[in-house]
Amino acid sequence: MIADRKTLSIAKACELVGVSRRTIYNWIAGGKVEYVRTAGGSVRIFVDTLWRDPHAGVTRPDTPPSD
Repeated sequence: MIADRKTLSIAKACELVGVSRRTIYNWIAGGKVEYVRTAGGSVRIFVDTLWRDPHAGVTRPDTPPSD
């Protein structure tokens, strides 16, 4: 079963975390946040990745981080 994940537009993500659009795009390019493109081509950011520790790497919610 695939869980629904909440997404935000680039503009809403910027407002929520207080950074510029350029920063969000840099995070996307650097793999610091996960995103999806809609059928219309818009980028949507997964909310649960906005506060992920960038030094922890990509982890899945069902996998505990290694110590």
